[in-house]
Order: sequence, then structure tokens, then C-alpha cells
Amino acid sequence: MKVKHLFKKFTSWHLWLNLLGMVATVIIVLVGLKWWLLSYTHHGESIEVPDLYGKDYRVATTEVEELGLRIMANDSTYIKDKPAGCVVVQSPAKGMNVKQGRTIYVTINSLTIPRVRIPDLAGNSSYRQALATLRALEFRVASPKLIDGDKDWVYGLQCEGRNLHAGDMVARESLITLIIGNGATDEYDFYDDTEDIPEGENGDIGEEDDFEPVDMNDIFDEP
Repeated sequence: MKVKHLFKKFTSWHLWLNLLGMVATVIIVLVGLKWWLLSYTHHGESIEVPDLYGKDYRVATTEVEELGLRIMANDSTYIKDKPAGCVVVQSPAKGMNVKQGRTIYVTINSLTIPRVRIPDLAGNSSYRQALATLRALEFRVASPKLIDGDKDWVYGLQCEGRNLHAGDMVARESLITLIIGNGATDEYDFYDDTEDIPEGENGDIGEEDDFEPVDMNDIFDEP
């Protein structure tokens, strides 16, 4: 009887109906979850990264955001042949396929020219040495200014009429003028400022004049 009763329960349409409902519910949940994941991750959808090189950062920002992407400047550099504020490096690179919302990281050309420390050249180097040093630092060098002194020896530096000292910070590519000696000898003695002293009768400088002794009694004698 128990076996017959148990068999009857398994053949009941109520049981199978419940089982079918459970299976259908699981399938619906799985399908819905898959659809949500595909929608959330944009599976199979991609956006081609545009070429941002050389474009102004503001222009690049507009272009990227219109595609559903984001942009962030995470570094800067200086390239003198490129406009200030333009994109010089991007990651991911142009042409790559990325998902919507992806951030494009870029390096932009510096808005200001980097400043360089002036080396200790005045009184310590020749014109040729100073010229090579300044050019290596990417300064422009004007024709030298000549003054009396040892030939081709550096006595000073100027930028736009301003005297420079070692350690001063100057914008790269500034025009520097070196003050160097022309090889002339200055014979003027800055310490010899004694005025000419007139000579005495005998030609001796500073010699006292001769005088005749006077008797004081002769001066005070009564008439």
C-alpha cells in the first residue's frame, strides 16, 4: 500500500506542475542574469580609440566624451616644436577597441617653458667652455659683449639686460649674452689717485722754503 501510495504521488500532475514551474523559474532567472550582465558590460560592443596626438586637450576632451569615453591628463612634458597644451602621448593608443566609459590617459605639452638653473661660469670658464655649456642646457647664446680683460675669459652673463648669477632660474631657450675679455691691457691704476704736488725751487717735492730768523726783541722795541 505504501509503495502504491508513493508511486501515485510521483505520477500526480501537481508534482510535475510544480517541478516545471521551478525549472521555468530557474531558466528565467539565468536568462535575465545573462541579459543584465551583457547589458552592464556591453559584451560584444567596443569603441575605437581616436587619434588624439597633437590635438588641444580641450578639443580632445570633447571628442572623447562624445564617444562615451573619458579622458585624464596624468603627466606633462615639454616639446618646443609642439603647441602648449596639446596631447603628445595617449594610452590606450589610437585604433584600439575599448568598452564604453574607458578612461584615456594622456600626456600634454607643458603650458610653461621649463626653467633651468644658471651654472657657475663667470670667472670660472673660457668663452668656448661657457658656450658649449649653455647650448647643452638648450639656451640661445647671443654675440658676446667685449670688455677689457683676459682674452675670451668669461666675466659675466646677461639676459635681457639683466645680470645673471650662478643659481638663477631662467626659462629654457632664453637668449644669454656672455661678457668676455677682449685681450686689452688696462694700464690705469685704480689705487693711484694722488694729485700732483708742485715742486719747490730746487725741484724737490715737499721741501720746506728757506726763511730768515727774526729777533723778537726787534719787533717789540719801543720807538
